Amino acid sequence: MTVLVGGQVQPDVSALLADPPDDVPAVVCQLTDLQHLLDRVPTASGGSPIADFNRLYLRITTGVLERLYAGSFADPAFLARLDVEFAARYFEAVRAWTEARPCCPRVWSVLFGRIAGPVPSAAAGVNAHINFDLPFALVTTFDHLGSDPVDDSDQHRDYLQLNDIFAEAIPGLRRGYLDRWQLLIDTMNGDLDDWWQGEAVTYTRNVAWRHAQKLWALRHDLPATADERARLDGHAAALSRLLLSPLSAVLQ
Repeated sequence: MTVLVGGQVQPDVSALLADPPDDVPAVVCQLTDLQHLLDRVPTASGGSPIADFNRLYLRITTGVLERLYAGSFADPAFLARLDVEFAARYFEAVRAWTEARPCCPRVWSVLFGRIAGPVPSAAAGVNAHINFDLPFALVTTFDHLGSDPVDDSDQHRDYLQLNDIFAEAIPGLRRGYLDRWQLLIDTMNGDLDDWWQGEAVTYTRNVAWRHAQKLWALRHDLPATADERARLDGHAAALSRLLLSPLSAVLQ
């Protein structure tokens, strides 16, 4: 178990995340404050899986806020609500873990319980947040707004626009994590690594949309929803374990 549980930082994290944010600027502020706390956590490897992912998440959310301010979305109310619902699940998972509560999803427990290199950690965090959290965030967003997850709608097109933010942010963030020899190999690969990682995020977010549509159809069937939650959590946790494996670190 990491030093976040029962350590000096744990009460501060719990206090910070006690009240979920209610708009995107508040999400950015809470992510920023959480980053300051996570950066205080000492680890044997000198890095923290949670801090690594949180840093990536802050950059992506800042990009969402910038586009909201620029009027880039056809349905800004949808994007803003989705961002808040999405972040709430991450913050609740962090809080549950730091308080050693058993309700923390398995996929987040896999990441929080491991100390690994920053690139696999960030990838495992993206996996947890997109493959598990995002479908449920979409469902609660549509329920709040009284709309449906329809393909080719303004909301769907706005949702797909977020892929551009990932495409813009991930290459620079990934290179910032690389050692000198890894950076040399990355340079030799040209744009190939950026391309496949962008394609992977796009594919994963498309799958999350399909899962949300399935969950939406099941939303009044609580046992079926619980079964689907357990299935998605289990599959995402297995992928995170793979991403955080020693072989994954070598391939990075």
